[in-house]
Amino acid sequence: MALALRWLRPLPSLLHRSSFLLTRGLPGAPSGYPALLLEGCRQCGHQVLLSRQLATKKAKGKGQSQAKVNISAALVEDIINLEETNEDMQAVIEALKEDFSRNISVRTSPGALDHITVVTKDGKFPLNQLGQISQKSPQLIIVNMTNFPESTAAAMKAIRESGMNLNPELDGTMIRVPVPKVTREHRENLVKLAKQSTNKSKEALRKVRSKSISQVKKSKSKVSEDTIWLLEKQIQQMADEAVAEMDKLLAAKTKELLG
Repeated sequence: MALALRWLRPLPSLLHRSSFLLTRGLPGAPSGYPALLLEGCRQCGHQVLLSRQLATKKAKGKGQSQAKVNISAALVEDIINLEETNEDMQAVIEALKEDFSRNISVRTSPGALDHITVVTKDGKFPLNQLGQISQKSPQLIIVNMTNFPESTAAAMKAIRESGMNLNPELDGTMIRVPVPKVTREHRENLVKLAKQSTNKSKEALRKVRSKSISQVKKSKSKVSEDTIWLLEKQIQQMADEAVAEMDKLLAAKTKELLG
């Protein structure tokens, strides 16, 4: 037993030195050393670097905090563009922020109606491209449909079904939109809209995640299972962080709406 331990004791340092040489392409190798073997060693070195990313994670016991996956994007760029995946996820978050800012507020403003989608026989258009929107008073918004009178009925329907609790009234080619009173019920309805919008954003995020993981799995024949597993963990971690950010946005918006 003692003899075996003496043999094993220098093993870690030997492994460390070997991985050091592998990642540097074995500069001290003989000139006739097979190029294929050198390339294989480089790939092994890459794998060592990847595997180390989660070394501490695997060592953690149940119930203990786990280390985050942090794979170098450059190291796996031939498998997936992690930066692009992150940008796609951030774009979903930014779209949610914009929706909260533009469409979900206690006080209805003319700008909140701008991008209501109107379905006409010629296609779909934002309301502000079909009508002139202005605020007549704090309690009334006017949509002038003089330029596109044939789209007045479609605009009325779009406003009514926008989910903003609006009940438009028609006066010739003018659409009168009374601004809802700020009641508790109105505030709670806005919170429901905010939750619906957040859920739609989370669904969009899941599509980004699924697309990225599917792309990673296509490389199963080229890279090891450990690399695939690490990349899937990295993508899931990015998605989890994005969901957490959305939940923070929803919490802040809920607090703002309920007062």
